[in-house]
Amino acid sequence: MNPNLLTLLSETDRIMSGGNGWHPDPNLILPSGVYRGMVHVGVDLGTAYTVLVVLDENFQPIAGEYQFAQVTRDGLVVDFVGAVDLLRRMKAKVEERLGFTLTSAASGYPPGVPQAEVRATANVLYGVGLECTGLVDEPTAANNVLKIRDGAVVDVGGGTTGIAIFKDGEVVYTADEPTGGTHFSLVIAGATGTSFEEAEALKKNPGEQTRLFPIVRPVMEKVGSIVNRHIQGHHVDRLYLVGGTCAYPGMDKVIEEYTGIETVLPGNPLFVTPLGIAMNN
Repeated sequence: MNPNLLTLLSETDRIMSGGNGWHPDPNLILPSGVYRGMVHVGVDLGTAYTVLVVLDENFQPIAGEYQFAQVTRDGLVVDFVGAVDLLRRMKAKVEERLGFTLTSAASGYPPGVPQAEVRATANVLYGVGLECTGLVDEPTAANNVLKIRDGAVVDVGGGTTGIAIFKDGEVVYTADEPTGGTHFSLVIAGATGTSFEEAEALKKNPGEQTRLFPIVRPVMEKVGSIVNRHIQGHHVDRLYLVGGTCAYPGMDKVIEEYTGIETVLPGNPLFVTPLGIAMNN
């Protein structure tokens, strides 16, 4: 696994919180506002969160923005206008921090999404003035950061659980099924008699997570069952969890207990896939 992973994710946390000690060389900014230096931009249009991250020429984070928004569902763009408006606002905030205009980006998609829908994701980028230079499936993008050679990356996002199995550093199998953070919120809403929006807030409240754990545990076990089904016939001795949903305390322990396979949760799992998408730009 990437020996610099914890440092990279810690710095990404700082950048996403508004920290920024990086400044562009003014001699590399054209009169049009475009930066002539090398940067790598990634856009992750998730079911729950949209993330925009910018890396420097050494693939280190220098700026970023993320926001809760339900403009996609299970990898499908369900609100194209809303997605474009949201990304345009996020892009403007990041450009203001950087001091130059972003012109291109890569994006990602859950494995198994129809190519027509993948093109819709690219069109969101074009809609805000970003040339889409690459589209990569999300678990493979995550491994751009994790750098594992053997094992399975399990990307649990807002709407789906994506799996990619690696052997000798190459993808040998991918799959994606519904079940993710949205399902956590739905069962919390049903059990507590609250709205979906209130359940989302409860889910992310550290003071409530222990109380709600028995309610969401069956959804975690469902993720475990998805993993078990898709790794059948493959030798997998370690699972790597990514995706914002995996940040729920105890998620990794439930998956490990259910599957019987060593399970690794690296740093802040929300940012692993967006970083890997940016590395594809």
